[in-house]
Amino acid sequence: MRSVVYPGTFDPITNGHVDLIHRAARLFDRVVVAVAADTGKALLFSTEERVALVRASVTEDRHNVEIVPFQGLLVNFTRELGVSVIMRGLRAVSDFEYEFQLAGMNRRMAPDIETLFLTPAEQYSYISSSLVREIARLGGDVSTFVTPAVQAALQQRFG
Repeated sequence: MRSVVYPGTFDPITNGHVDLIHRAARLFDRVVVAVAADTGKALLFSTEERVALVRASVTEDRHNVEIVPFQGLLVNFTRELGVSVIMRGLRAVSDFEYEFQLAGMNRRMAPDIETLFLTPAEQYSYISSSLVREIARLGGDVSTFVTPAVQAALQQRFG
């Protein structure tokens, strides 16, 4: 069985993330969307809320998509699942340097785990969770960037 782990904070999940999940679900037999619980970052939504928002956003019939929280090192979590591929999204060249560094560190810690980079469809290439949070915080319309469930959660959070 070909499996992949797609990790992230998903704070919140965007249409770009959803696009990557759906595309990965066509490429792999099993896609594990791993919602990071202990990131060290100040997050807008709790782990439970982020997991629920990912579940609500991945609305297509995806029998091969699992959404789970995880803590600790990603390579350890990936090994526990018996998966040997980590998928990361690249929106722009600016993402590459950081993602390349992460992939190198992961390879050093776990040479048996490969990192695969996938780019979102071009209409999502400029969307980031941090920009979505900022637009929502300032009262802007985020409906074209996120699913209705995420939009409602952002409106509830920011009023």
